Amino acid sequence: MSSPLWLFGDQLGPHFHSTPEHQDRDVLLVESVRVLRRKTFHRQKLHLVLSGMRHLADELGGRATYLRTETYREALEKFGRPVVVFEPTSHSAEKFVTRLFDEGLVADVLPTPMFALSRADFAEWAGNRHQFRMETFYRDQRRRFDILMSGDDPVDGTWNLDEENREPPPKKQVTIGVDPPWWPTEDAIDEQVRADLDSMGLATVGTDGPRLFAVTADEARRALDHFVSYRLQDFGTYEDAVMTEDWTMAHSLLSVPLNLGLLEPVHVAEEAEKAWRDGDASLASVEGFVRQVLGWREYVWHLYWHFGPEYLDRNELNAHFPLPKWFTDLDGDEPIAACLAHTLGEVRDRGWVHHIPRLMILGNFALQRGYDPKALTEWFATAFVDGFAWVMPVNVIGMSQHADGGLIATKPYASGGAYLNRMTDHCGGCEYNPKKRLGRDACPFTAGYWSFVHRHRDRLAHNHRTARQVSSMNRLSDLEQVLEQEAQREVF
Repeated sequence: MSSPLWLFGDQLGPHFHSTPEHQDRDVLLVESVRVLRRKTFHRQKLHLVLSGMRHLADELGGRATYLRTETYREALEKFGRPVVVFEPTSHSAEKFVTRLFDEGLVADVLPTPMFALSRADFAEWAGNRHQFRMETFYRDQRRRFDILMSGDDPVDGTWNLDEENREPPPKKQVTIGVDPPWWPTEDAIDEQVRADLDSMGLATVGTDGPRLFAVTADEARRALDHFVSYRLQDFGTYEDAVMTEDWTMAHSLLSVPLNLGLLEPVHVAEEAEKAWRDGDASLASVEGFVRQVLGWREYVWHLYWHFGPEYLDRNELNAHFPLPKWFTDLDGDEPIAACLAHTLGEVRDRGWVHHIPRLMILGNFALQRGYDPKALTEWFATAFVDGFAWVMPVNVIGMSQHADGGLIATKPYASGGAYLNRMTDHCGGCEYNPKKRLGRDACPFTAGYWSFVHRHRDRLAHNHRTARQVSSMNRLSDLEQVLEQEAQREVF
């Protein structure tokens, strides 16, 4: 008899359990109370993971054994048969699985089908590289999986259409006016998950709320089909824009089902490509979406393993301030700045905002204020419904906080209020003025930007992409006053 499969809560799709190789295996799913208590997760994230696991058990029927125990080890010993597992998605889980293998509780560890490129193939690609540029990796991914290609060349002769995907929010509109996303319908399983979470007394952040993301393979397919059919065409144009009254804009909301292992990334990219070839979506929108799924997401996963657990300790900018309680508590009522208040409120209410609020509001703010990058990484991984251990290190340590000294990004992603005023609609009703760096209504992003540049002036002056900013700072007649103001600022 084939050894049973033990599936973790982010390995829920049919490509894990219903391929010809695995369709005859029994399946073990384990709900560990200790894991749920180990960190302070967003309430809705716990709901999504438990709902996905319980829905899969229901779908598999008698083929599945579902155990709720204090620990994983307790469940495996109770189950009584050695299991086969897929490569887990964190360093700590990998170490644990290795111990279980040595003890005979795990019979084999299989390559994960959760990503297009295998870890072995990435290791070959990485070779002896000392710098890793996503553009190079992304182009090789396109070639390898023949996505948006015409022979050996990209379709229409262009690899990157980012320049077409950077429009600010449309004027005199509160939404971009596209069809709404596909929404799941909660059922009795969701109701029981909610009741069980209420009874556990877990320490969580964020509010409870209706389930907004797909947690079954069928739901994920519906969400993908709906996005490709009705929203992909409008995705690219306003991909980097932020609107107060339009939290989804034209984003896919597929990060949760992708990170729960419900969708295969190559299939997702192929469906988007088909929409372009059928004339149903622009190349700029499709290329931007493929870049996210087959480029950045895969890149982040592989560099998590390539850099190892010590990458979390990188802190090249010597940032050590603790995250403020209003930040970690998702208290959107505390900050005055409209962008901060709204974004924290969105994370509190849904556990999700798209990449620009993450990078250019939350991340930019933390970078300017010198918050500890390791603590920030942990916060993003637990407070966001699509956050997992592998997702955030490269996103936060590398791209957002520049704490790796430039392994990922050639410059820090720091900006003043001018960028936020251009790419969001938050500034119009804000008490702060994005054009002012000094005074009671000085924007904390604008003033904070110059404080950041001053703090790291030596490093930035030697970077050809940031040297001009240092020169501009040196010409500010009120620099000393701005620095003193920001050193004493307690209200944001």
